[in-house]
Amino acid sequence: MSMPSVVPGSFLEALAAHADAADAECVWPHNSWQVLRQSGVLKWSLPATAGGQDRGSLELLDGYGEVAGSCLTTAFLLSQREAACRRLLDSENDWLRQELLPPLARGEIFATVGLSQLTTSRQHTRPAMSGTWQGEDLILDGVMPWVTGAPHADYFVTGAVLPDGKQVLAVVPGRNPGVEIGPALDLMALRGSLTAEVRCHQVALPKKWIVAGPAEQVLGGKHGGTGGLETSCLALGLTNAAIEWIKKEAEARPDLATLAEPLQSSLQRCREEMFHLAKTGPSPATAGQLRGRANRLVLRSTQTALTASKGTGFVRPHPAQRWARQALFFLVWSCPRPATEATLAYLTKDEDMWCE
Repeated sequence: MSMPSVVPGSFLEALAAHADAADAECVWPHNSWQVLRQSGVLKWSLPATAGGQDRGSLELLDGYGEVAGSCLTTAFLLSQREAACRRLLDSENDWLRQELLPPLARGEIFATVGLSQLTTSRQHTRPAMSGTWQGEDLILDGVMPWVTGAPHADYFVTGAVLPDGKQVLAVVPGRNPGVEIGPALDLMALRGSLTAEVRCHQVALPKKWIVAGPAEQVLGGKHGGTGGLETSCLALGLTNAAIEWIKKEAEARPDLATLAEPLQSSLQRCREEMFHLAKTGPSPATAGQLRGRANRLVLRSTQTALTASKGTGFVRPHPAQRWARQALFFLVWSCPRPATEATLAYLTKDEDMWCE
């Protein structure tokens, strides 16, 4: 169910050329982000009224997968920027959309999300990010524990819990007094994503910065919740990169030819399922099932590429070592419980070969 390439090949090659540095260096991947800006990727999901291209969901998924296959670090940054854009698109705050969406489409600003504190259970403890009203201002106090691109962000879309238990979404300008950005986490892969903790110390936000709420649950919306199909899409993009490497290597090493075929078949089935769900609308259960399959496939394909590359692939900057490390990220990134349980069952399955 392949569609024509969404990103011109020259831009994908440029992304791939910077991929090792973006993964290994704990600095903003300026060159890679410029590729996205120059190729029009930053306009894809935004409406024409904001200077965007308003592309459909199938084309978006194809494009995100292509970016992930060339540079997963850049694709991860893009995914969090797209998550922020979706929240703004769902908002009824016209001023906020008009203020932020056009410069986002032009690539003049960078926005990201800090929402994991709303999706992680913290029973019997105070909310990680609390909000209180002080006159017309929302006062935020607490932490966004996992924020991608934090040191480079101009704006954060975040969520807080009010004293009555309701939730509210708001945009926090990065330069607001009281915003403290911690050091980037020393991740085992995707270090250029600059993922860090962001704290709000009595940050005052006028009502114009409110995205949604107050409401019992504010993470719904027609443009999708956290994770969704996009995370599986990036896993499949990385899978495709590993498979294409195996196929190319098999031209000189015919013994590898049989390795790519079963992986390619699994990839095709996952892609067909992903596009079907995109058309019909995924439920949390079906999206979670696809995520579990995508997780297992990205582990299999990248480790196959690493094994086939022998010792050479274990040395930087060979892409096999990078893909194998990056594949592990999908085990912990926005992984719904059913997908985690399915992956754990797969990893701990008692195989006869280990009992002989």
